[in-house]
Amino acid sequence: MTLYNTFIGAMIGAAVMVFIALYFVKAGYGKFNAKQWGRTINNRTAWVIMEAPICLLMIVFWLCSDRVLSPAPLAICLLFEIHYVQRTFIFPFLMRGKGKMSLAVMCMGFFFNVANAFMQGYWIFFLSPDDLYTPAWLLRPKFIIGTILFLTGFVINLDSDHRVRNLRKPGDTNYYLPHGGMYNYVTSANYFGELIEWLGFAVLTWSIPGLVFFIWTFANLVPRSDAIYKFYKEKFPKEMQGKNLKRIFPFIY
Repeated sequence: MTLYNTFIGAMIGAAVMVFIALYFVKAGYGKFNAKQWGRTINNRTAWVIMEAPICLLMIVFWLCSDRVLSPAPLAICLLFEIHYVQRTFIFPFLMRGKGKMSLAVMCMGFFFNVANAFMQGYWIFFLSPDDLYTPAWLLRPKFIIGTILFLTGFVINLDSDHRVRNLRKPGDTNYYLPHGGMYNYVTSANYFGELIEWLGFAVLTWSIPGLVFFIWTFANLVPRSDAIYKFYKEKFPKEMQGKNLKRIFPFIY
């Protein structure tokens, strides 16, 4: 338990450093892929390699535990897997264009996902007290409210990705300012959805590991949303001028 707590502390410290660094360095994928990030790989392949560990390792933790038939841990795992099955095996193959991702970014994502799988899976299936995630947990306000937040964020994320994807026709590589849905309020609606998802997960698990994952999501996506906002302001000055868009939090930032 002491080593696990040390690991949790290290993850929080790393998240703080990532949050600061990403305001100065743009992560090398998507519209910010650049030569200084080194060798690149096909976007679809990179996403599958990067996301697969957390999708698969959570299942391994579940199968190796003595809580395989426990309803609450299983429900938590299924919610978690809803996101990562979509992100690993569906999202990459819906991508349009021939985008590239830096191998360095892919590797960083890969190792973070391994660490996060350990952080979440070890807590849910091994470390959490036996009297915590009982069947009664599924009827508690924390689980119900957290699940509503999680699914709301998941739908926002899917809808926002769909809107961005359909801005381009086959073969088109141009950039467009997204619109509709949450894009009427923020320029990174997909990130807003993902933040709501993992806030919901932190609530429905009511755990330090869940909170740390939300902190990591915040540290990674908020600075990137700032970079995207500035990108759109530079590329579409007239369109942006006529809209009161925020970066990632409607009406706030």
